[in-house]
Amino acid sequence: MSVPAAAPESSPPLPEATDNTASPASRLEQGEILFFPQLSFDLTPAEQALLNPDLVERKRKNISFDVQRERLSGVVDPDQQALTQQLLERYYHFSRQLVEELIPAYRGQLRQPTTSLRVHAIADWAQNSSWRKDDRRLHVDAFPSRPLHGDRILRVFSNINPKGQPRCWQVGEDFETLARRYLQRLRQPNPLHTWLLAQLKITKRRRSAYDHLMLQLHDCMKADGELQNGDSARPMAFPAGSTWICFSDQVAHAVSEGQFMLEQTVLLPIEAMEYPERSPLRVLERLTGRSLV
Repeated sequence: MSVPAAAPESSPPLPEATDNTASPASRLEQGEILFFPQLSFDLTPAEQALLNPDLVERKRKNISFDVQRERLSGVVDPDQQALTQQLLERYYHFSRQLVEELIPAYRGQLRQPTTSLRVHAIADWAQNSSWRKDDRRLHVDAFPSRPLHGDRILRVFSNINPKGQPRCWQVGEDFETLARRYLQRLRQPNPLHTWLLAQLKITKRRRSAYDHLMLQLHDCMKADGELQNGDSARPMAFPAGSTWICFSDQVAHAVSEGQFMLEQTVLLPIEAMEYPERSPLRVLERLTGRSLV
């Protein structure tokens, strides 16, 4: 696989987004979604059989693979574990090569990769989820158990729907506009509470003030009926056989339709960014007037 010679397409730009002559890094860091409509990740005939919701353990949203630890989670059928791991390992190399060829400055900076196979229809999964876990609600990503201390959440997605069905998103306003909207509702962290969460291993390390604010922002957005029912978001449809990339901690998004997707998540330190001042950490520090990590 190699990155297409043509520049990635993009949806109509978000507010304040750069034009398409800007570098891919600049566009991503500004809050755009880079869209490759003809960059498909093709499954082998044997791998097509894995596109079955019954393959996933009950109450799990997806199957996940930690390539660094060679740890596969969420597969019910032991006979399908090797093939599933092979698929996810292939997608890890596909997505990593895509990002590193597209943005050479990120090469060697991508951390803690997690590769996921999502086989549930979004409507089927969400109807049994709490409002916090309902991805049909507009939100920015934040990890409850894995404090990031400002690291970025970079995600590569590929629609592998065998019936040609698109994966449909709603994309909201830019991050700073949303942060300003909820800033007065965001409480300061309780140091004893964050210490206790880490001591009890509920979180992998102690949450920073940044992590605390991002989790609250995620929840405020999902709980806000006016935001969810408003007309500020715009639709985007990613057809089967396409791939797209975004910083999901910055791009407000909701999934309205779709089934069968591969997803690669990596963390990027803000020091590796072309424009660190555009990161959610720096935006929140500027708005609050204090250091958050």
